[in-house]
Amino acid sequence: MYFRTKRTGTYSYLQIVESYRDRGRVRQRVLATLGRLDALQQGGHLDALLSSGARFCQNIAVLDAHAAGKTEPVAVRRIGPDLVFGRLWEETGIAAVLKSLLAGRAFQFPVERAIYLTVLHRLLVSGSDRAAERWRESYRIPGTEELDLHQLYRAMAWLGSPLDDGEPEVLGSPRCTKDLIEEALFDGRRDLFNTVDLVFFDTTSIYFEGRGGETIGQRGHSKDSRPDLAQMIVGLALDAEGWPLCCEMWPGNTTDVKTLVPVVQRMKKRFGIQRVSIVADRGMISKPTLDALESKNFQCQYILGVRMRSTTEAEQVILDRAGSFQEVHPERNKSTDPSPLKVKEVQVDGRRYVVCINEEQRRKDAADREAIVAHLRQALKAGDKSLVGNKGYRKFIKTPEAPRFQVDEKKVIEDARYDGTWMLRTNLSEDTDAVTVAMAYKQLWMVESSFRSIKSLLETRPIFHKRDETIRGHVFCSYLAILLKRELERRLQEKEQSWEWAEIVRGLDNVHEVEARFQGKRFALRSQLQGQAGKAFAAAGVALPPSLRSLD
Repeated sequence: MYFRTKRTGTYSYLQIVESYRDRGRVRQRVLATLGRLDALQQGGHLDALLSSGARFCQNIAVLDAHAAGKTEPVAVRRIGPDLVFGRLWEETGIAAVLKSLLAGRAFQFPVERAIYLTVLHRLLVSGSDRAAERWRESYRIPGTEELDLHQLYRAMAWLGSPLDDGEPEVLGSPRCTKDLIEEALFDGRRDLFNTVDLVFFDTTSIYFEGRGGETIGQRGHSKDSRPDLAQMIVGLALDAEGWPLCCEMWPGNTTDVKTLVPVVQRMKKRFGIQRVSIVADRGMISKPTLDALESKNFQCQYILGVRMRSTTEAEQVILDRAGSFQEVHPERNKSTDPSPLKVKEVQVDGRRYVVCINEEQRRKDAADREAIVAHLRQALKAGDKSLVGNKGYRKFIKTPEAPRFQVDEKKVIEDARYDGTWMLRTNLSEDTDAVTVAMAYKQLWMVESSFRSIKSLLETRPIFHKRDETIRGHVFCSYLAILLKRELERRLQEKEQSWEWAEIVRGLDNVHEVEARFQGKRFALRSQLQGQAGKAFAAAGVALPPSLRSLD
């Protein structure tokens, strides 16, 4: 049954109509005509009628009572994050892998739930494990209600605990429980990705406010400009689809040029990869590294960025080598893609280089330098020697025999040679053309984006951990958070959805469930969706809970 209006003359009348089936056809019949709609509305009769009928409809009665503040609230919980990421936690196989590895252990608390809580906390707000314990109180996360802080610490220690399997340390990093998890997750995807043809790898540093464990926290080159603090080095490897393969952790005094060869060796052994092509930034290049990658015993293909300003061959030969550029117009659905990209291949004594020019970046570099030099000329007229301390200005200054600083015109001209230009070195066969090499290297932005996520996920950093194993476990939870984030993004891409990650998180975080009492019974009321939460639910294949359900 339902209401409908029927117009007769100048007036509309409100009727109650019933649908019924007659000889296979759906028909309607009028059960009652309640009167003129305008008169019912003006006299308040319609409101009174609906309120009277609502007494016999429990759901409407509860919703009306809740809106009027006549229910007794018992608890309010945020349910969106667990509904979506809890499903992905199961379907990516993370939960099953953890439970399998924990099957023979005698922990007296649910370790898998402790790890899940920490990962979910990283995805939503980040912070320390201590903050995660307090944060949990506002969320419905099944199985985590009774967890204590010391149990979260024990779970982190288990993830980062060294394995007694006789494997030697690599650059001060032992083989740990987290390695078994990475390998099991890789095996679970092996049916879809039988080979790993392309691996993107990069490193970053994460500093500690405190000591930073027994050995992992060391002074080194800080990418956060904090050389005064102990730090650790984190390496991340992704496949061509942007799926995280593994993360590596080393003491903070480990240099980038030492990491690439050990990572490739470990990956081949851990994942049973016979052939792998590594894509890495220019920080990984050194002569010993290149010699190792090109050795007959190693058999590794690579695409590596080149330090143009510090490589004589690049500076004097490659940039000046004649040859025409090929223009490439990649898809413009990513803001990071330039248009056009110019690509040229150069061979030097059998060594293969690819020179790339980003026209958009070239214009920006030229404009930035012009502004710097113009300001520098103006400042030098006033004899401002303090400008020498500014790195942006210092490279364009020369000190002549006269006591005044001057703009070095040769350095200005030399700097212009590098505008918007980047260079690659590869040992891939010429069957892989220069454009493919350049575009493969451009995908390294996926790792850089993931590292930005790591820095955000580790915003407060593991300042409360004093042991190496708990620090490794803490960082590994950020890796698992990136994995879940990437899985949700992959599903959104498959549905050709556009999204903003901040709006996804905000929307999920605002899905509440209110437990309330009404007339001696308990009910759960769900809030309406906000932001882009609906897209996340659809992509994860999760049905929304009803707006109202009985708990008795």
